[in-house]
Order: sequence, then structure tokens, then C-alpha cells
Amino acid sequence: MGKRKAQQQRQQLISSLSKKQKKHLKDFGEEHPFYDRVSGKEELTQICELSENSEPSSSESDAESDSEQVSVYHKLLATLKAAPYSDNEEEEENDSEEGSYGDPTETDTKEFQYGEETGDEDNDSDVPDQESEAAVQKTSHEEPGDEDISSDLKDEEFTDVKHESEFSLETNFIEEESVDQKESCSADVVKDAFKQHMDEELKEKEIDNILALSKSTSQIKWPVLGQLIFSSTLKKFGVIKANKEIDVKHLHRPLESTWPKANSPFLSKQAESNDRPFTPLQMELFCIMNSYKDLFYPERTALRNGEEVRHVYCLHAMNHVLKANAQVLSNNAKWRDQKQGVEDDSFRDQGLTRPKVLIVVPFRESALRVVQIFVSLLESANKKKIDVSNKKRFKREFGSDPDEKPPNLKRPEDYEAVFAGNIDDHFRIGVAVLQKSMRLYAPFYSSDVIIASPLGLRTVIGAEGEKKRDYDFLSSIEILIIDEADIYLMQNWEHVLHLLDHINLLPLESHGVDFSRVRMSNLNNWSKYYRQTLLFGALQNPQINSIFSKHCWNYQGQVAVRNVPLIGSISHVVVQLPHVFRKLEAENSVSVIDARFHYFIDKVLPEYRDAVMSHTLIYVPSYFDYVRLRNYFKKEDLSFVHVCEYTNKSGISRARQYFLKGVKQFLIFTERFHFYKRYSIRGIRNLVFYELPTYSHFYNEVCNMMKLADGGEEATLTCTVLYSKYDAQKLAAVVGVERAAQMLQSSKNVHLFVTGETE
Repeated sequence: MGKRKAQQQRQQLISSLSKKQKKHLKDFGEEHPFYDRVSGKEELTQICELSENSEPSSSESDAESDSEQVSVYHKLLATLKAAPYSDNEEEEENDSEEGSYGDPTETDTKEFQYGEETGDEDNDSDVPDQESEAAVQKTSHEEPGDEDISSDLKDEEFTDVKHESEFSLETNFIEEESVDQKESCSADVVKDAFKQHMDEELKEKEIDNILALSKSTSQIKWPVLGQLIFSSTLKKFGVIKANKEIDVKHLHRPLESTWPKANSPFLSKQAESNDRPFTPLQMELFCIMNSYKDLFYPERTALRNGEEVRHVYCLHAMNHVLKANAQVLSNNAKWRDQKQGVEDDSFRDQGLTRPKVLIVVPFRESALRVVQIFVSLLESANKKKIDVSNKKRFKREFGSDPDEKPPNLKRPEDYEAVFAGNIDDHFRIGVAVLQKSMRLYAPFYSSDVIIASPLGLRTVIGAEGEKKRDYDFLSSIEILIIDEADIYLMQNWEHVLHLLDHINLLPLESHGVDFSRVRMSNLNNWSKYYRQTLLFGALQNPQINSIFSKHCWNYQGQVAVRNVPLIGSISHVVVQLPHVFRKLEAENSVSVIDARFHYFIDKVLPEYRDAVMSHTLIYVPSYFDYVRLRNYFKKEDLSFVHVCEYTNKSGISRARQYFLKGVKQFLIFTERFHFYKRYSIRGIRNLVFYELPTYSHFYNEVCNMMKLADGGEEATLTCTVLYSKYDAQKLAAVVGVERAAQMLQSSKNVHLFVTGETE
């Protein structure tokens, strides 16, 4: 009853404010004198009009010493002042529950906004605003297929008033903490890797060095990861040595006790590591992650070590979130007990928005496994379950129905591993994390971790000129994890680039942030220099490599695993087949597209137009090249059929049948069709790789399809491959690094390999 009475008194005080006072409270989040009851008398509220030429307020006094920081600080405040104030519902919805998580007075600000609209003075006064938030989420943060979700689930997600405080960092400290909890908070914020990374104060000269891209590189070999390339623009953050053993004390509670249990499926496979919580691979990966350097690991495969890698990056992400939240909660208590009007930069512990970690995964099944690992990491060693809100809805939307899988389909093992479970690629979900609870489907601005696919984020970020678009929640991302990056090449790589163009930008709105608690690096728009990017994939690719050179600015530097393939996938071809590799010349990586097309039309295609060269399959990795070839074949009235990832089942069956029977001479076949379907094409006698495949094992898979040919002698089988000097990585993966180097440096433009020879 005491809380309800205090809330009624607060509502009465708020209702007496003028519109200007409410605007000031809403925009700047400053504690007004009517909250201060030390003297026992209510004082008149002072209205602070902030003009562009005005002196900085007391909340800005910590930035006065540095003129550069003050100017950036003024720019942020100017954006707030420029926003017109209105009482319409759209503005109310846009500002609902988008607050910061530092100043306890921000909680009162949100209650004032909602209480004024509903006039409800009971403890359930948050219900209407939560419903409006659900409406906002449905329009801006949910997918087209979610309209059929029942209203009771929506209410369950956004009107959980009873447990709302458990997921809110603004109010979590209000409940009295035990002595042990306080001691753990103070112990967890000691100078560790997290503190050292986030508290590092960069100078203008160091930022200029990073922008100049004058990197110093060094090479070192680790026992498990192999050849590593360390690159850094700042000399003091250079090479690190591999730790033989990692102390679990570096982990925040309860991770030091839950990690061995969560990681036990991988530890049981290695008897020599039973006394250690990490596998040798995980130990070296975590050593790099915990140094907060960027990492590119191109040997993560779903069949071999995918889950092992997923567990260790989830551990790093959860460790980061728990340490960051513990620091905020600890400082909240100190902030509450501190005297009014005293400014202290030691409380700067937040970003401009709450989300800290962004995990990009390709399918819902991947997101499901990430959340399951998070839950296992938060559960204590005595098997005590944690509170996970909206778990049933999450399992229904991200789980898979075993009956949906067609029976008796024979596919390679790697295909089964990649496409296991729910493979929908349009999703996004916010996760709010505390030590004893987890909230799924949290609004983005109330989340610690965002798990999404590139397509799911693209529909929220939108494009320039669209009315409904939002990317402010990406402004303070501190760890970006891009898992299974090679699959995005098969989906839409432009979505990944679009995401990277909109991450760590200054937000367009304040979202209720308390600027006195924001790190100066965020206020200076230096967030991207503190962001750690972890990139995992199954192959070396120029497009993936370009992320490091164009979108990673981490002041700690980068680490890339660069193990060269000594044996190429051509060695796995079992068909007796001559492979003719034909090199084409091009001035640059852009002109090679036209050069390849004209080389194929002028020199390769005439050799196959003869009726004797029937049953010719043309393997085309790029969809744009596929469309170009299809249009040319139609124009020339050639006998051909074509299949791509968009072809329906009847069209696929018809094309395969025509090609097998010889009714059509050519079959144009896209790489993405092979990636998503893995059909066996029968009747191939002549094979043309218009470009080397993205996945090296696709080369031997397609070549081995030729043993399924009906009729015809094996001696008549042919294989032609087009390549250029810009395909060096793909070529090395197919023929091996030594042969690739010889082929690229040789003056000859034609090279022949024969596979399947009998001794």
C-alpha cells in the first residue's frame, strides 16, 4: 500500500506540471526540484530553456574541460531541442519505454507520460502504455506472418507488470540487495578485459591513425587455429599469445559455474580436457575474444565445429552483457546515494541506447540454439531454473515441426546440418538479460541482446526516403557477431552491407537517455572504434574479407585466421574426367564480369554448339550472370532449359527431364539452386563452370554427378572452368594453393588436370 500511495502522490505532482515543464522533463530527463523533498517544502519548478548559445547546464559540466567533447555534446542536445513537441498518439508511442537505464528519475518520467494519458492511479497503470507498445512492436518490429498471433500472447508479452521491474535496469536496484550481491557487483567491476577495453580513452591522434588505415601486420602460428594475421593501427595493441589455460574467474557470475556444464557435450569428446572448461579450439578463440580484438574465423562448419564455436561466442556475449549490467546497477546505487548537484564522470557506464550485443544468424533454428545456450549459461549449477518470459511463444515461432520434413530425401550430411530445424530467414528478437531472469521479445530499446537475420534487420532499418524506419537501436552496439557469414552470400549480401552502413551512428532521437551517464566515446561518435566484430564462416571470400577492411575500426586491432588449403576439392572427384582451366584477362574486379561473358560467348560457347556436344550443364554462381546468359540464349534461339532458386517444382522436373532425354542441349544451373535443393542432375556429359563455385566442395559434387550419366562413353566427358586472377582464393580451394600459384603466374592460359585415372 505504501508504494501505491507514493505513486498516487507522484501522479498528483505530475498533473500540476505545465506543458513546457513536461516537455523539459521528457526531452532532457533532468530531476526537477519537485522531486527534492529534503527541506520538506515543495519548490517551484524551474524551466530551463536551452538555446544554441546558452551556457552548458550542470549535467554538462563534466564535458566543459574538453572543447571538442562539449561541441559534440551540444550537437546532441540541439537535436533534442529541434524536435517539435506534440501530444498526439504517434509521439507518445514512439517514446514509450525507450528510456535509458541509469537515472532512477527516468522511471518517474515514463510513469508521468503514461499516467497522464490513462489517469489510472493503481499499480496497473502501466498496462495501457504496454498495449500501445505492443502496437508499435507489431508495426515496426514484427514480421508479416505474425498477425495471426492471438491477443492474449501480445498481452502476455507486454503487460507483464508484475515482473517488469525484474527486466528493467532503471528500477532493478530499488529493491534492497543483499550483502553478497553487493560484494559480487563490486568484485565484478574490477579492472578486467571488459573494463580495460571500455574505459580506454582514445585521443584525436589515435583516431586519425585508425582512419588513415596505416596498419602494422604480424604473422604467428597457434597450435589449433593455425596461421594468424594480427593487424593494428596502434602499436600498443599488437600480437597476443595463446593461453594454454583460461582462468574461469575472468567470467562473471554465474558463468564460472554454469559454463562447464553447458559446454560438457564437447568436453566429453576429449578425455584429456575433462579437467578444463574449454576445448583447445574454444580456448584459443576465447583468448582472442576476451582481448576484444576483431576476429575472422573462416573454418566454422555446421557439420564439424559449428556448435562448439557457437557456445564460445555466446559465452563471450553473455559475459559482456552481465559485466556491463552489473556495472550499471552498481553505479545506480552509488548515484542514488550521492549528493545532489555533484557531477562524477565515474558514472559514465552506458551507451546512447541499451542494446549492447547484436548477433546475426541466418535461420530461426540458429536463433533458437543461441537462446538455449543463453538459458543454460544463466541456470545455476544446482539445476535451478531461471525465469524466461514468453518461452512458449518463442518455442512455437522458432521451433520446428518434425512432421514438416519430407521423408526419404537423400541429401549430403553438410546439407542436413545447415538446414536442420526452422529455416525461415525473416526474424528478429530482443532479449533482456539479468542474472536470474531473461525476457524474450523485449522491445529493442529495452534489450541487451538483439538476435536477428539480415533480412529481419533490413525491414526495420528500411531504405532512405521511407517514412517508417528505425536504426537508432544499433547506435551503441559494442559486440557485433556475424555467424555463418557464407550463407548470407547465398541469401542477399546487400542486407549485410546495409546493416553495417547503419551501425554505430548517432541516434536521431534521445530515447530518454540520461546524457550524464553516457560514455564520452559514444557522445563523441566514436562508438565504432570500440565495437568488437566477430565473424565466423566456412570459407575465405573477398566479400567477407572486405568487412574487415571497410567496416571494422576497432582500436584493439584485428585477428584473421589464414590457413591455406594445401589439397583442393578436385582431389575428391572420382569420375575419370579431364578438367580444362582457362584463364581470362581483366583490368580490374569490375571489368572481369564483362570480360568473362564475352570470353564465354566468343571462345567457349562455339565449341559446345555442335550437336555432338549435347547434355551440357553450365554452372553459374551469380544470379545476375544467370539472367544475362538466359537472355542471350533466348536471343540466339539456342536449345536450352534453365533452373534457378526461384523455379517452381514443375519447372524443375520438366527441365531435368528434357535435359536427361536430350530434348534440350543446354541446362543453365545456378549455384544458389544447388545450395538450397541439392538435386542430382542426371545426364551430364559436358560441364562448364562459368565461374568457380563459392563453396569448393560444390566443385567435386557437381563433377561426380557425371557418373550418373545414361549412355555415352566416359571418354567423351568434358569439364571446362573459367577463372581470372581475381579468383585466387576460390582457385586455391579447388586445386590447392601451390597449383593455384603456378596457374596464376604462368604465361599459359590453359591448364589441364585429369581425375579418376586408373593405375
